[in-house]
Parts: sequence; structure tokens; C-alpha cells
Amino acid sequence: MEKSGEAKWRFGAANPALEAASRQSIRSLVRRVYDCLDTSDPRPVAPFGHGDPSVFACFRTAAAAAEAVAAAVLSGKHSRYSPAAGVADARATSCVLTAGCNHAIEIMMAVLASPGANVLLPRPGYPTYEARAALCGLEFRHFDLVPEKGWEVDLDGVEALADENTVAMVIVNPNNPCGSVYSYDHLAKIAETARKLGVLVISDEVYGHCVFGSKPFVPMGVFGETAPVVTLGGISKRWMVPGWRLGWIAASDPKGVIRDKKVIQSIISYCGISVDPVTFVQGAIPQIIANTDEAFFENAMNVMREAAEICYQKLNDIDCITCPHKPEGSMVVMVKLDLSCLDGIDDDVDFCTKVAREESVVICPESGLGMKDWLRITFAVDRPLLEDGLERVKSFCKRHGKAKEVK
Repeated sequence: MEKSGEAKWRFGAANPALEAASRQSIRSLVRRVYDCLDTSDPRPVAPFGHGDPSVFACFRTAAAAAEAVAAAVLSGKHSRYSPAAGVADARATSCVLTAGCNHAIEIMMAVLASPGANVLLPRPGYPTYEARAALCGLEFRHFDLVPEKGWEVDLDGVEALADENTVAMVIVNPNNPCGSVYSYDHLAKIAETARKLGVLVISDEVYGHCVFGSKPFVPMGVFGETAPVVTLGGISKRWMVPGWRLGWIAASDPKGVIRDKKVIQSIISYCGISVDPVTFVQGAIPQIIANTDEAFFENAMNVMREAAEICYQKLNDIDCITCPHKPEGSMVVMVKLDLSCLDGIDDDVDFCTKVAREESVVICPESGLGMKDWLRITFAVDRPLLEDGLERVKSFCKRHGKAKEVK
């Protein structure tokens, strides 16, 4: 107590780990851009910064999926707590259910965070990995994805980064934020590199089957004989329901390496002190899978293919933006900003701030995530707003473009 009799409060100091983690957040970056919007602008905001296709009618989930969830709620059978690994009817024996794929990332980073350990993460990548690693004190190192090679993994860079404390490498396929889809041959090389280094492959496949280019989706688990694989997934992207928060962690471990290292046991132990996915969504999973017609997925990918094509063509028509690789999967694409073409724009953050204020278009800058003067653009937007928003970006770039010299 102070002499005055007033209490001296001992809480409220900032948690440095939490501050570091929050800097590695798409939501915080995009929120700062949203704060720059001119609220007097009557035009609808073009939301290219953060992918949530569910808000658009063209990406609405299958009626059978919604009906399955409603039936699960009305049955009265799914209001209880679920087991730590998930409701048995909703999961395979080698699968642990999570509260979305982000929760799966949280679990894996925590499980791997033994003293001195490090993980290898892709750059560009999905920053929740960095955020969760930072929060639990797990060192992370970045390997590059090569835009000139369709954003393939720089495997020589992976080998150069790894040491005796490296426990895992992460890949995202189909890729967020690059829109690439890895070939069978490239995935085989990744598996061989992991085997050589003695590390686990964590394959983020939340966009699995969300492909619309020439390459088919190949699950990393088919290479489990070469190296142990843990796959992260969820229903959010395939069924267009990110708010339902249902994901999973699955192991491909034919040689028993993951079992012997007690990784799944550690995952289930973590789930025992963490949140559960909503029980009625778990209860609906068998019917969601059984009753969703293949036509729903085909239509969704047709719409996504069209959106990707529109996005790619319109971006290529903007002088100061370069799109090095046409998106083949996921809902996102990475583009390079050429500041030499623009007047009065300092960097990618300044670009996104001003295009939000002047054009009501929200784009995510990448410099805060290690990719200076790159932009992350989501194209899972209904066609009229997608076309209009990209036209606004083009107008902005023309207005801020440097005058061309007359020879």
C-alpha cells in the first residue's frame, strides 16, 4: 500500500511476447487500413484485404451443409462438451478436430515449442504461424518462395537455414497468399529434403481442393513414407463457412515416427486445456460430407476461376503493379508494387492507406510481414464489386502516376 492508503496495482505491464505476436497479424494490418477509409464515400468498400467469401451470395455455402447444422442443433444431441480429440463420428482415427485451422496452427506451434527448437516458415506466408510461434517462444526462420518459379520452395535455402535444433518446416498448399499449387514432383522434393534434415513437414491444406488451374491438388500426406507429415485443414474454405470454426490435424505416419515421438499424444494433451470446436458443428460433419452435392464444389470453383481470371487480367492492366504468377488455387494473389511509377507514394503501406482513403478499396500491405512493396489481394469477391474495385485501383495509380517524359 502507498502511504496515502491507495493501492499500488501490480498488473497491466505489456506482455512482450503478445506484442511481438500481434505484429504478425493480417487482422491488425487490415484493420489499420480500414481505419483510413473515408466514411463519407458512398461507394461500397471493396474488401481485397482479408478473404471471407461467405459474405457474398455467389459463394454461399451448400444448402445441405446449413441444413445439417440446423438438424444437429435441433436434435438436442450436440449441446454437451466434446472429447479433447473431437466427436468420434466426426473424425477419422488419426485426426484431431480443432476450432478452425488457426487453432490447429496454435496447437502445432505450442506442441513443437521445446527449449531451443526452431521451425522453418515460408516467406511470403500466412502470418498466424509467426504470431503463434512468437507467443509460445518458438524460434522461427524464413525460407523464400520463388516467384519466378511459380512460388516454389527454395529448397537450397531450407537446407541452409536448418540446424540440429530445427524440428519442422511448414508449407501452405494451395498457397496463401501466392495462389500457387505445388506439383507432385515439387512436393516429392520437399519430402526428400525433410527426410534429409530429419524434420516434420507441416502441410497447411485449408485450401485443399480449392484449385482451378492446370495443376491438380496433391495432398502432402502421400509422401508420408519419405518423411512424416502432419496436415492441417478445415471446412472453412471448401464449404465457404469460416465462421463455423471446424478444422483438423491429421498425421500421415506409415513408419510410426510421429507416434514414437508422441506428437499426437501431445496434441491431444494440448486440446485438453484448450477450446473445443463447436459440438453441434462436429455433430453435423457426417451429414455435411454425405449430403453436399459435387455440383456445389464445381460451381464454387467455376466462380473462383472466373474471379481469379478477372483479377489477373485487370492487375496486368495497371502499370505500377506486377503479378508474377497467375493464381491457380486458394483465393489470394501476391503482386509487386513498382514505386518508380508513382509520385508521392512512399511504400506499400502508404499505397494501401491512400487507396483506402481515396477509393474505398482495402488491400493488405506486406512490408510488415517481410515483403516490402508487395501487396496481398483477395479475389473471393462477387464479380461486380471485384471489377469495380480493381478499376478504382487503376484510377488511383493513374492519378498518382509520374508524368512520362516527352522525348
